[in-house]
Amino acid sequence: MTNEEVQAVLDKIRPALQADGGDVELVAVEGGVVKVALQGACRGCPMSQLTLANGVERVLKSELPGVERVEAV
Repeated sequence: MTNEEVQAVLDKIRPALQADGGDVELVAVEGGVVKVALQGACRGCPMSQLTLANGVERVLKSELPGVERVEAV
């Protein structure tokens, strides 16, 4: 799994996040762990962990089987 593959999937998710005033930035891919930084309205939002788990992580895992988990940094 490459940074480019992860970025391509994040680019699919990005419009939904941006519609709510947020965004996500790929920080690193380390083995099966994808590290991202939530930005905009997503930063500090009480629902950000839910967005990360039920949105970003779920989509990444479904499209890239090598993803074990997603961490916000």
